[in-house]
Amino acid sequence: MYVIGTAGHVDHGKSTLVKALTGIDPDRLKEEKEREMTIDLGFAWLSLPGGEEVGVIDVPGHERLVKNMLAGIGGIDLAMLIVAADEGVAPQTREHLAILDLLRLTHGIVVLTKRDLVDADWLELVTADVQEVLKGMSLAGAPIVAVSSATGQGLDDLKRLLAATLRQTPPRPDLGRPRLAIDRSFVVAGFGTVVTGTLVDGAFHLGQEVEIVPKGLRARIRGLQSHQKKLDEAGPGRRLAVNLTGVNHDQLVRGDVVTLPGWLVPTQALDAKLRLVAGAPPVRHNAPVSFHSGAAETLARLRLLDADEASGGQSVWAQVKLEQPAAVVKGDLFILRNAWGTIGGGQVIEPHAKRHQRRHAGTLERLAVMETGAPEEIVLAAVAAREPCAARAVAEATGLALDAVQRILEGLAQSGQAIRFGDAPAALYFSRAGFERASAKARQALADFHTRFPLRAGMPREELRSRLDLPPPVFIAALARLVASGAVAEESSLVRLPGHAPRLTAAQQRAVDVYLAALAASPYSPPSDISIEPEALAYLLDVAKVVRAAPDVVFAAAAYDQMVDKVKAHIAQHGKITVAEVRDLFGTSRKYALALMEYLDQQRITRRVGDERVLR
Repeated sequence: MYVIGTAGHVDHGKSTLVKALTGIDPDRLKEEKEREMTIDLGFAWLSLPGGEEVGVIDVPGHERLVKNMLAGIGGIDLAMLIVAADEGVAPQTREHLAILDLLRLTHGIVVLTKRDLVDADWLELVTADVQEVLKGMSLAGAPIVAVSSATGQGLDDLKRLLAATLRQTPPRPDLGRPRLAIDRSFVVAGFGTVVTGTLVDGAFHLGQEVEIVPKGLRARIRGLQSHQKKLDEAGPGRRLAVNLTGVNHDQLVRGDVVTLPGWLVPTQALDAKLRLVAGAPPVRHNAPVSFHSGAAETLARLRLLDADEASGGQSVWAQVKLEQPAAVVKGDLFILRNAWGTIGGGQVIEPHAKRHQRRHAGTLERLAVMETGAPEEIVLAAVAAREPCAARAVAEATGLALDAVQRILEGLAQSGQAIRFGDAPAALYFSRAGFERASAKARQALADFHTRFPLRAGMPREELRSRLDLPPPVFIAALARLVASGAVAEESSLVRLPGHAPRLTAAQQRAVDVYLAALAASPYSPPSDISIEPEALAYLLDVAKVVRAAPDVVFAAAAYDQMVDKVKAHIAQHGKITVAEVRDLFGTSRKYALALMEYLDQQRITRRVGDERVLR
């Protein structure tokens, strides 16, 4: 299924031609009929010689309505560039042609309308002028046909030419992720919300649950219709009307995208290769622009990544910062405009871009790979930009089919260029260089920790995971890999560098000896007013020299072991023990007896029953 779109200057006969070809008046608005000028998108369809049915989008030609033209032209497969034979190439002819060129539309036909108003010599001059204007454009060499919508002259030739050209036009691919950019939304009595657009990248079927992005609304397909025919399923490349349940018409706007739930994440920053229209005024870094992609439009800022200023005809790397989120994927084409008019356009290379340092060689190299590299290079670059990441995230970033991405990632993992954690389809991937950076970051974090806390045996595992900002399953697998390679060592819940061991200084050793002696002198009522630096106390806890039963109660390890044994023996003989009995058993105060028993409860040695303890 294909969609044809018109383009050209106002009053050059676009809508009249569409009506002559299809029998359908694309001007549906009352104001359009009163002013005899197309204001918004119009839609029709026709059957070509051979039976091929195609959709037609008619666009307004006035310079003030280019944004409406852009809402429809992005979804077409073939362009009819309309030039009135009695006027020739006009300003909007050139701007519309520049837009078609920026959208890389290579399949098209130039239609010289109003053939009946000129003689053969004038028609020849106009034809030559059009051919000259097309030079260097994507439609260079496009066939030219002269017609008269009033008399019907040339219309059959045009239909045959359309059929022949479409036979050379590749069909839209089915990537299994349907997208329909809404260009109209309205209510049909008895049915509810209906949206229209051109379906790309996949198929829709009745009953399917869909999501409207960027709003995140969920709906269900109640009905599908194309060219007034009901469908159970519709494939990519088709003009489609979709009856949705679960959403209201007034919740939707032109530019919203209907798709399958959960995969299309809207963005407000994208990286792109930008090409400026020849003759456009220079554009400086951070210039305000309007961004048009699919049927969406939003204001934006243009951050130039490899220049301070770009002139007409130049190509530059840029990041587009959008004021409103847009639902775009890698490979989508877009147009930029400002008060001057259409200044340029480009292709989305990285749909979810991070802020970059300008003129950063590594960033520019990665973007170049993402633009023109082999599939393996593109996938690896996408992994490197968002690691660790899943195959689905890579597919979304690269525009490649998910099954192809999974095969490529498996090959990269086998060759060592990527590191895989987990099993498909939930596996997460690092690039080899990215994992090496994460490993270096882990070792540096441990080195800094050892410098700051030299008496601690190691950093808690969870603290290291937090510093690396890794999901728990990936961190566990990555840590196991680092331990196996000897890069780090792991003991219980602590991680350390292999050469690290806590060592007391001479002064710290003297202080520790004094502290332990004081605890030993009064084992069951240890003094709480003896000062010792927190790190030294943490060291004694790590090496099991002391036990901290409460914030201000620390027992020597030997004394604690004796107390545990005596408590167990008492309960074994009497079936229970109270805090008062513990106090009397050790000749201590209630403070220490209570701290000991609460600690034994925490260690699951005893269990409190009322005012008594029993063994667990």
